[in-house]
Amino acid sequence: MFKSVKLIIFLFSIIFNITCFAKDNVIATRIWPSAEYTRVTIESDKPIQNDQMILQNPERIVIDLKDTQLESTIEALTSQLDDTDPSIKSIRVGQFNPKVTRIVIDLKRSAKVKIFTLKPIDPYKHRLVIDVYPDDFDSLAALLQQLDSETYKPSKDNEINDVKDAIDEAIKKPVIDPIIVAIDAGHGGEDPGARGKRGTKEKVITLQIAQKLKKMIDAEKDMKAILIRDGDYFVPLATRVKKARNAKADFFVSIHADAFKKRSVSGSGVYALSERGASSAFAKFLANQENEADLVGGVSIDDKDPLLAKTLLDLSQEATINDSLKFGNHVLKEIKKVNNLHKKYVEQAGFAVLKAPDIPSILVETAFISNPEEEKNLRSEAFQNKMAQSILSGIQSYLKTKPSIAFYLEKR
Repeated sequence: MFKSVKLIIFLFSIIFNITCFAKDNVIATRIWPSAEYTRVTIESDKPIQNDQMILQNPERIVIDLKDTQLESTIEALTSQLDDTDPSIKSIRVGQFNPKVTRIVIDLKRSAKVKIFTLKPIDPYKHRLVIDVYPDDFDSLAALLQQLDSETYKPSKDNEINDVKDAIDEAIKKPVIDPIIVAIDAGHGGEDPGARGKRGTKEKVITLQIAQKLKKMIDAEKDMKAILIRDGDYFVPLATRVKKARNAKADFFVSIHADAFKKRSVSGSGVYALSERGASSAFAKFLANQENEADLVGGVSIDDKDPLLAKTLLDLSQEATINDSLKFGNHVLKEIKKVNNLHKKYVEQAGFAVLKAPDIPSILVETAFISNPEEEKNLRSEAFQNKMAQSILSGIQSYLKTKPSIAFYLEKR
């Protein structure tokens, strides 16, 4: 009898433990592929204790989730993976033992791997993040590839004459480097940005407008554009600035679609960096909101850039801010033709994404995605085209003033 009782208690304890482990701990899994890196996110309602191994021959990442039962949310990782993912070959999941779920990420080639955790921030709870960076990806080369114009290709019929004509043309007319515009589509990947009442995501709208603007700029003589992100993936604020500087951009335009708790608030706006405080309470609110992108999107501790950590701005930054304000005013005048303005002047605040010390930089809030009417406009291709054209017209208008900034003097 006594042995039977012990057996029942033992069986009950096993059932109890399995039930506890089976309780939904992992609430979501997501994969964000891009040429630059692939991010795997495991979201849970409480922190997941885990062990990690990075193994070779073949290249793979092994992650053991402790006190976690294998269930459909984790199994979904295998179906979320796209065959075209540049970094990950396959994902396998299994119950390693009663208390541990094992995830194996098979890589296509050698890679740099970052694994870190993120504390809860709206709209997410606890997150375990695995970032896989291909060793052979060259970020600078990818940016320069965007800038590559049509290379000269002599015809097969008359190659010699074609080459001679090209040389003669080059002697008569010196080549002028194009004006380079870095277009930053706000948010992306884990960071959706603001959401409209109809479910419109800011990250989708900003990329659509950015792509339209790039196409318009590339069609202009002596102008070229690069996209800071060209897909649905997250780019840290410091990296956005670094990319623009690596590409030797002459202008930096960050595109957003802001939101406010009052749905009646509307209008477009242009913002520049501030040396000392914000120009208004709303500008400060907006800057704080945009600067949270790193917390929402997810940045590991070692991704911090000392350039953005500076508390005192040097003279180069001060001069760039002045140019940014002038540049912003020209863009604002053009945007006014497309939509009502939230403020009739360029506002200023401590936007981290505008802190390039040598590139005139502005942040354009195209419209309020939280306003039902403006959300409808933002979803419209016609409105997106008009907004993109107004930004281009603002850049061109500013250039006609022959601004006394270093890049203009060097290139002209």
